[in-house]
Amino acid sequence: MLMRFGYYICSLILFWSLSLGAQTLLPPIYNYKVFEYNAGAQNWGITVDDNGRVFAANDKGLLSFNGEEWLLNKLPNATILRSVASVKDKIYTGSYEEFGYWQTTDEGGLDYTSLTHLIKDHTFTSEEFWQIQPFQDAIFFRSFSTLYKYEEGQISVINPDFVITGLAVYDNKVYVAAKNMGLYWLKGQKLEPIANNGIFRDQTITDMVSFEGGLLIGTQLNGCVVLNNGKFTPIDKNMNDRLKEYQLNKILPLDTGEIVFGTIKNGLYLFDYNKGIFRNLNRKTGLQNNTVLSLARFNDQFWVGLENGIDRVQVNSPITFYTDHTGALGTVHDVAIQENTMYLGSNTGIYYFKEDELHFFEGSQGHVWDVESIGGDVLAGHNTGTFKLEGEKLDKISDRAGGYQFVKVPETNDVFLQGTYTGVAKFKKQPNGQWDISTVLGIDFPVKQLCFEDKRTIWAAHHYKGLFRFRLNADLSKVEERRVFDTSVLPNIYNVKLYHIKNQIVLQSEGQWFKYDPLVGKIDVLKEFEPFTAKSLIYADGEHFWFLKDGETKELLYTDLRENAIAISEVQLNQRLMPDMERAVRRNDSTYLLTLSDGFAQMNLTQLQRQLHSAVIPVPELSFFRGHDRRYSVNDTVFEVAYAESHDLRFQFAAPRMIQPRYYYELKGPLRQGAYTTEGTLNFQNLPHGRYDLNVHTVSMDNRKSAPKTITFNIAPPWYLSNWSMLGYLMLVIAVILGVRGYNRQKLKRKHELLKIRLQREQDERLAQLEKEKLEKEIKRKQTELARTTMSVAKKNELILELKDLMVLNKDAFPNKQRYRSLTKKLDGSINENEDWKNFEVNFKELHDDFFDNLLQQFPKLTPKDLKLCAYLKMNLTSKEIAPLMAISIRGVEIHRYRLRKKLGIDSSQNLSNFLIKFK
Repeated sequence: MLMRFGYYICSLILFWSLSLGAQTLLPPIYNYKVFEYNAGAQNWGITVDDNGRVFAANDKGLLSFNGEEWLLNKLPNATILRSVASVKDKIYTGSYEEFGYWQTTDEGGLDYTSLTHLIKDHTFTSEEFWQIQPFQDAIFFRSFSTLYKYEEGQISVINPDFVITGLAVYDNKVYVAAKNMGLYWLKGQKLEPIANNGIFRDQTITDMVSFEGGLLIGTQLNGCVVLNNGKFTPIDKNMNDRLKEYQLNKILPLDTGEIVFGTIKNGLYLFDYNKGIFRNLNRKTGLQNNTVLSLARFNDQFWVGLENGIDRVQVNSPITFYTDHTGALGTVHDVAIQENTMYLGSNTGIYYFKEDELHFFEGSQGHVWDVESIGGDVLAGHNTGTFKLEGEKLDKISDRAGGYQFVKVPETNDVFLQGTYTGVAKFKKQPNGQWDISTVLGIDFPVKQLCFEDKRTIWAAHHYKGLFRFRLNADLSKVEERRVFDTSVLPNIYNVKLYHIKNQIVLQSEGQWFKYDPLVGKIDVLKEFEPFTAKSLIYADGEHFWFLKDGETKELLYTDLRENAIAISEVQLNQRLMPDMERAVRRNDSTYLLTLSDGFAQMNLTQLQRQLHSAVIPVPELSFFRGHDRRYSVNDTVFEVAYAESHDLRFQFAAPRMIQPRYYYELKGPLRQGAYTTEGTLNFQNLPHGRYDLNVHTVSMDNRKSAPKTITFNIAPPWYLSNWSMLGYLMLVIAVILGVRGYNRQKLKRKHELLKIRLQREQDERLAQLEKEKLEKEIKRKQTELARTTMSVAKKNELILELKDLMVLNKDAFPNKQRYRSLTKKLDGSINENEDWKNFEVNFKELHDDFFDNLLQQFPKLTPKDLKLCAYLKMNLTSKEIAPLMAISIRGVEIHRYRLRKKLGIDSSQNLSNFLIKFK
C-alpha cells in the first residue's frame, strides 16, 4: 500500500564544524519569521493547548497558530504581553498592570476577559506579569513584586518582601524563587523558606520545572541544580559549564528524557540527563537567533519563543540533516562511507569527517561527480581526474577528466569501467594494490551513465546524441560493434537515463520507462514501472528503489515494487535536491543518505515506519467558516447560507497536532468536488444553491485518512428562486392566465362587437345599396316620368302648334274672326301654360335639387328662359325636342343655345349639353 507523508521543515542556518555523532545530524527546525506571523519580534511566553494550538505572548499582543494560520489578537490597551498559559479551555495572559484570559468565540476568534477588576484594596506599582502558574483549581500571576492568586472568581494578593523571579509546582506545593534569597514555598497566604537554600544566596533563579520526581532549578549565571528529597545536586559539569557561560534563561523537560535548556547567548541545549550528553542548536545550526525567551512542549516537538521569531523543533524525527550555510561545502554530489569515515564529493572539492569535524582535502578543488568504495579503496571522480582517498591523504591515480561513474565488470572483482568527459576508461586493480588505467577505444564522447548488459556489452548514454550499445573485444580495450538508438525507438534522445536493474537494461526518456529485450533486439515499454512515469530513479539495488517525482512539487518515493512503499513530500528536500544531481546512498538496511545542495539528509526508514504505525490521525478542526460578508459559528455542523454569501465561501480546517498535515476533502451536493491538498483553507466560489455535505479528512504520512469532519450547509436559492418568489411566480402565472383569459374574453367581445359593427355596417351598406338602388330606380322612374311628361308636353305643344299652323292656313275658313282669335288665344295659352313648367320644374328639382341655384350663383345673368333651356339641355334633349317645349322654332332654339353659350362662357369646341349634364 502506498504510504505518503507530508513532513515539512525549514532551512537550517549557517554552520561549519559538525560531527557525524552528537553534532553532525540534528533534528529539523522550522522557522517562523516575523514577516510570516506579522507581529512583534520578541516572544516572551509560549504555550500549547491540548489540541496542539500554539499561543505566544508577543510584543504586539497574543499570537495564535492553529497549524494553518497565524493570528494576532491585541489587548484593549494594546500593551506588550509578557506571559501566557493554556489551562483547560482558557488562555491566560499577563501584561503591564493587566491580566486575564481569552476564550474561543463561536466564530473561531478569541475574546478577552480582564480579571484585574477583582483585585480589592491593592494598587499596582508599575507591575508586569512575567509568569502564569496553574495549581489545582487556582491560577497564580507573578510580577517581580507581587503574587496574585485567582480562584473561584476571587483574587487574593500576596506581597513578599523580596523580588520574585520564578514559580513552580513540585511535590504538590507552589515554590517561589526570591532573587538573591533562595527558595520559598507557599503555605496558605504565607511564604516559608526552604532549608539549605543558602546554595542560592546572591543568585538569580531564572526558571524552575518539575522533572523525573525532582525540581530542576536554573540560575542565571551558576548553572542548574536538581532538588530531590530535600537535596540540591548540580547537573553534569560539562553541561553546567555551558549554561554558566551562555546564561541559562528557560528550562523544558521532554518526554524523551531530554531536557531543553534555553540560553541568552547560545540558543538551545538538548541534554540527555541520564547519559550526560548534549546537542546544541543555535544560530549556526538552524535557530533564527541565540536568545531564547520561552519554551513549550507538545508531543514529540517543542516550540521556542525567541528574541526574533518563533521556531519549532522536531525532536524524534526520522529525518535529520547536516547543513552548511557558509557555502564552502557547496552542492554534495555523492557520499561514501568506509571504515566509519564519511567522504563527501561536492562541486567545491572532496571532504571528510575526522573527530566529528568536517575537513577539506587540500588540492581537491573542483567538481566531484562520484565518490565510491570499490576494490577496497575509496575513489573520487573529479573534474580533473580520479583520486584515491586514504585517510587524510589524496592520491591522483588518473588524469582523465571528469569521472562520472564506476561500474564493475561482470564476473570480475577488480575490473571497473568509468564514464568520463572524453569516453570510457578501464580500471584494473593489480595485486600490489595499484590501479592500472587504460582507455576503451571507439568511444569518444562524454559518458555520464554506463551499464553492462553482459561481460562484453555495454550501454552508454550521451546527453544530446542519444543512446549507444557497444560490443567490446575480449579484454575490453576497444569497440567491435556499435549501435545507435534514436527517436525512431525513443520519444526523445535528449538526456536519456540508463539503469541496470535485475539483469536487464532499463531506460527512461521523456519520463517514460523502457527496457531492452536482447532476444529480439528491441526496446519495449517497461510495464512494471508504469506507476512511476514522470519520476526519476535515484537509487536501485534490485530490491529497493528510490524514485523522485519530476517538476515543481517533487515527491520522494521509496518502494520495493511490492506492497512496501513510502512517499515523502517534504519541502526541505524539494528545495535542496539539485535537479539531475539527486542521489541516494544506502548506509545500512534502514538508513539512507540523500545528497542536498548544501549538505545531506539522513532518513531512518525503520523509525519512520514505526512512527507511521503508531500514529493516531486526528480529526481536523473547523477553524472558521466565512461567507462573502459573514462569519459563521464553528460550533455548528449545519449552516444556512444566504445566496449572496455563497459567492465566496471559505472554510479553514486545521490539525495542529500534526506538522504540516495534508487533507482530503469531498464536497457532495449539486456540485461535487474532491482532492488532496496541503492547504487547510478551502475556497468555494459561486456554488449552485442546494444542500451540501463537506467531508474533510486529515491524511497521515502513510496515506491513511482520519474520520471525517462533516459540515452540512444549505445555500438558499437566489431571490428569484426563493419560496416567496415561487409564490409570486405562481400568482403571476395565475394572474397571467386570468389576464390572458380576460384579454381573450375582451378580444372575443371586441371581435363580437367588431363583427356586430361589421354586420351592421354590411346591413347598413346593403340597406343603403337597396336604398340607393331604390333611389336610382326612383330617379330613373322620375327621369323616365320626367322625360315621358316632357315628351308628352312636347307632343302636346307640337300638336297645338300644328293645329295653330292649320288654323293660320285656314284662317279664311273661319267666318267669325272673333272666334278665330279666341281659339288662337286658347291654343297659345295651352302652349305657354305655366302649369306644365311648374310640374316639370318640380320633377326636375327632385332629380337635380340645387341645379338652378348653382347656375344662378355662378351665372346670375341667366333669365328664366335661359334656365328652361339649361334644364332641357341637362336632360340631353335635342333642339328638335326642345323647340315644342319652348314654343319656338328649331332655329329659335339654336339661336337661344348660342346666346346661352355666350352667357355661360363656353367656347364652340365644348359641347353645351355635356357641360350642363356634368354641372352640379
